[in-house]
Amino acid sequence: MSGHSKWSTIKRKKGAIDAKRGKIFTRLIKEITVAARSGGGDPEGNPRLRTAIAAAKSENMPKDNITRAIKKGTGEIAGEVYDEILYEGYGPGGVAVLVECLTDNRNRTVADVRHYFAKSNGNLGESGCVNWMFDKKGLILVDKETISEDEIMDMALEAGADDVVEEESEYQILTSVEDFEDVRGALEEKGVKFVDASVSMIPQNTVEVADEKVAKSLLKLMENLEDHDDVQNVYANFDIDDELMEQLS
Repeated sequence: MSGHSKWSTIKRKKGAIDAKRGKIFTRLIKEITVAARSGGGDPEGNPRLRTAIAAAKSENMPKDNITRAIKKGTGEIAGEVYDEILYEGYGPGGVAVLVECLTDNRNRTVADVRHYFAKSNGNLGESGCVNWMFDKKGLILVDKETISEDEIMDMALEAGADDVVEEESEYQILTSVEDFEDVRGALEEKGVKFVDASVSMIPQNTVEVADEKVAKSLLKLMENLEDHDDVQNVYANFDIDDELMEQLS
């Protein structure tokens, strides 16, 4: 299982999503604000905003919060101005790591991100050092217990998905960025429930991490980055054996 999916699974097992709902709301509000600022406040003509609103609704964010975030982005009401920054580096074991941030203080953010990498025996790199190892794709995760492989395969491919990959506990539905909204919408109309649905950075290849100490350090790096207020998403190309992952979780 690749880093993104594996990390998503481990977070859910820890209950991190429910425990940090306030932090999730903060991240979603930032994303809605930036999406509205960059592409306008009409979700029908702004796919990024449409995706952000859908994610917010899936987390039961109140409609008023969503509306205020859009208005901050369009300038109708005062709000913070966030810079979008992508940090790249190598974690323990030579694992490639991408860190997507929205920040109102670049100096603070880069200092903190660099500190986390160094603390875990990794290093923050130059722009472009690992980005080429990932492809930007739509990623929809569906719990295997809710639908059969044949059903989800037929539905997803008919809707325009590129591929469906079976993992330990879920199906990964991969789409192009352009087709993501159409595929998600088609599956929603057919009653498919998602564990997660987002545009993500998918690693082209993975790095196997078999050493327990290295794996523990790597997961701590991921957790520290995820916990930072300025970090929106973290992607990595690690592959940790399921048995070792269970021990560490």
